[in-house]
Amino acid sequence: MSENSAASGNEFSSKVQALAKTRNANMVIISAVIEEEISKLEDPQDASLFLKDLGLEEPGLNRIINTGYNLLNLQTFFTVGTKETRAWTISKGSFAPQAAGKIHTDFERGFIKAEIISFEDYISFGGEAGSKENGKLRLEGKDYLFKDGDIAHFKFNV
Repeated sequence: MSENSAASGNEFSSKVQALAKTRNANMVIISAVIEEEISKLEDPQDASLFLKDLGLEEPGLNRIINTGYNLLNLQTFFTVGTKETRAWTISKGSFAPQAAGKIHTDFERGFIKAEIISFEDYISFGGEAGSKENGKLRLEGKDYLFKDGDIAHFKFNV
């Protein structure tokens, strides 16, 4: 797609979109030129302004990833430590023990509970300590259905 058509599409993307709709499929409009330009920008704020000037909210790569995740019925949760933050991919509808099992099978087998903070609360309150102070860290059991963006710390016994 050209830069001028990346936000709204053109006659060709309209035809592809119509075909995708008849097949109950998804499509993403993307401009390789825009993606290349974004990859060269070092400051995320510059990239955001560049996209905004073109009438776009996010890079095409983000839209492809989100579309793929939705198509595959996937979501992400995070583990956060002092040295490392990690994202884990799970199926939507996963319960706490299954999410723990993505890290290690022993975590699923010996699951006791999960400490959960929503991503929004984690950001709003400046991390784990702020979230705890504001009562946003909660303990969840085996029947907890994970939400996209949850931050988890698992308690287990093997």
